[in-house]
Amino acid sequence: MKNIDNCSLDTKCVHAGISEYEFGSVVPPIYQTSTFKFKNAEQGARLFKGEEDGYIYTRMRNPTVEAMEKSISTLECGGGALGCSSGMAAINTLFTYLLKAGDHVVCSQSVYGPTTNLLSTILSKFNVESSFVDTSDAEAVESAMKPNTTLLFVETPGNPTLVMTDLAKMSEIAKSHNAKLAVDNTFMSPVLQQPFKFGADYIVHSMTKFLNGHADVVGGVIIIKDQSEYTDIRKLLNHLGGVIDPFNAFLVHRGIKTLKIRMERHSRNAQIIAEYLENHPKVEWVSFPGLKSHPQHYLVEKQMNDVGGMISCELKGGLEAGRMLMNNIDVWLLAVSLGGVESLIQHPASMTHASMSKEIREQAQITDGLVRLSVGIEDVDDLIRGLEIGLSFC
Repeated sequence: MKNIDNCSLDTKCVHAGISEYEFGSVVPPIYQTSTFKFKNAEQGARLFKGEEDGYIYTRMRNPTVEAMEKSISTLECGGGALGCSSGMAAINTLFTYLLKAGDHVVCSQSVYGPTTNLLSTILSKFNVESSFVDTSDAEAVESAMKPNTTLLFVETPGNPTLVMTDLAKMSEIAKSHNAKLAVDNTFMSPVLQQPFKFGADYIVHSMTKFLNGHADVVGGVIIIKDQSEYTDIRKLLNHLGGVIDPFNAFLVHRGIKTLKIRMERHSRNAQIIAEYLENHPKVEWVSFPGLKSHPQHYLVEKQMNDVGGMISCELKGGLEAGRMLMNNIDVWLLAVSLGGVESLIQHPASMTHASMSKEIREQAQITDGLVRLSVGIEDVDDLIRGLEIGLSFC
């Protein structure tokens, strides 16, 4: 791979992770193999002992997967990355690596529903305690920290309310309590936000979303800051088995080539649509980082390169109005997930965050009437026309 350390993000998106391949292939070949042939018995023994660098079995290492991992690690300015079979596989692997019985986690209230469920109903069985806090409130985070707090887990902007968290402040709090800071950076991607620059220790993504960008992959990734931890986390991931396959890794890597220009279009479209919704007579409120009305709007300039493609809103007619909007909208697709080139709309309380208890949802301000929009890269006038059709039924 040519040296691109001093290149812009646009260039890194296109070239990161690309090496010199046999036959001069411009893109990484798909090594769609479960196992790799040894030259002889002696080499096989050396590889298993770690005395020689090479490939043994795709669950352990695969060249196509590594190319994708190197690409994302480069964009996040990390010390290494580990491709996982889903975003939840990445989060579960990281939690398993960092937590033990008796530990305490402070987690953002506004976070992907299954993350809350993993902490509150699964890891709790192994005596891991969790507190869910509004991480936009630094004093609340400080008050939630305990002597046994080992991890502060933040998603910013939060899913689905788009509440934002000051990462530098979270790093300061975590370090003062000898805890680690992990950030779910799915909503922003490394193009719009780079948590390591603000003191994070670990980053996770659902690569299903903006990194891949085409709604045809399920995958996740862990990026580590300290390269010395890579081997231990890799061994754990291999044992847990939640690794990504070569073909999906290839698709993610291909998607990353257009990440920068896609995020620019997502952000531009979302800004226009958020302003349209904020001024619509049938809309009660809109949450979007690019609006001056957003309580943490100042963080856009402090830690983000642009505003992203996610919007949350609530209609004046509440849940029933939201249902009518989703059932009658044009152009937009009624589907969960986010971050693809196509625009999606969904209802978090009954869909992506249904696994959370009503009490926890309400504490996180995930109201029954909240509607989440993932703004795609279509013509923005077509998207607004689709919204107007849906809103006419509300």
